[in-house]
Amino acid sequence: MGFRALLSAIAFAAVLATSAQAQVDPARAYPDRSVHMIVGFAAGGGTDVIARLVGQKFSESLGQPFVVENRTGASGIIAAEFVARSKPDGYTLLISPSAPFTTNPIMFAKLPYSPTADFTPISMIVKFPWFLVANPEAPVRSVKDLVEYVKANPQKANYAGSASAFQLAMELFKLRTGTKVEYIPFKGTNESIGAVMAGAVLMSMGDAGPVSGPLKSGRLRGLAVTAPTRSPAFPEIPTIAEAGFPDLEIQSWMGMFAPSGMPAAIARKLQDEVNRVVRLPDIRERMSGLQVEPAGNTSEQFARIIASDLERWRAVAKAGNIKPTN
Repeated sequence: MGFRALLSAIAFAAVLATSAQAQVDPARAYPDRSVHMIVGFAAGGGTDVIARLVGQKFSESLGQPFVVENRTGASGIIAAEFVARSKPDGYTLLISPSAPFTTNPIMFAKLPYSPTADFTPISMIVKFPWFLVANPEAPVRSVKDLVEYVKANPQKANYAGSASAFQLAMELFKLRTGTKVEYIPFKGTNESIGAVMAGAVLMSMGDAGPVSGPLKSGRLRGLAVTAPTRSPAFPEIPTIAEAGFPDLEIQSWMGMFAPSGMPAAIARKLQDEVNRVVRLPDIRERMSGLQVEPAGNTSEQFARIIASDLERWRAVAKAGNIKPTN
């Protein structure tokens, strides 16, 4: 064999070896085109902002566009179903808060997806607390004050909710404090918080988005934050454990998901990238401004958290006799 023929044979063998290795390890060539990151909530909202921050970093490091696509409506159900029915090749991902996976299965009688069977959890991106808030004119300045007040004034004991995780959280409050508090339904969290500010309802629970402004302006009184540590934005508000009720600790989250059946190598590549991105100093600074805490974990750890949260809220719904809607 001549020298040129030998070189050609070596080059051809190298191409074959690379092709074979790519087939064995599909993550080597991933991604080779645009990736769609589906968000079930409106542009400009918390989930959308987090998705765009992460997507930009993924685009920079992986060399392909990670495009955020908003498919809004039905408490995230539309987006979750779309991803669940997509091809599990890594080119359609879901960026979602916990509700479609841990409370929608409880609050809705029929879901067009299974929160466990239809998805591959990739990694948690951020976690964040909720705030227990009350009308500032009510004679309560602590959680213990609140418990005493609702027991002494049952006719004024009510909370605002919207058939959501916050309703389940308030039911957990009732169970752990031994109180009877009437549920007053509203269309959404903003309406619920507005009713508390107006004095139409005594209390509610919400995340930082709808409560931060009213807390800063004094239109709401913050009684506790449900996380293990105080919020840097509101250091004067005690944790729920400091307030005397450690079993009311709650942390919500946002995470990345893919359809079930995704190749493990691609899932691992995405998992590792999430864990890298959430540790970047500029991302941590931006997330701090959004009052969320960078998380990151393995797919297995994330799956266990989802299962634990789902079990917890199912028990609360059963104890509170909460019936799902059709």
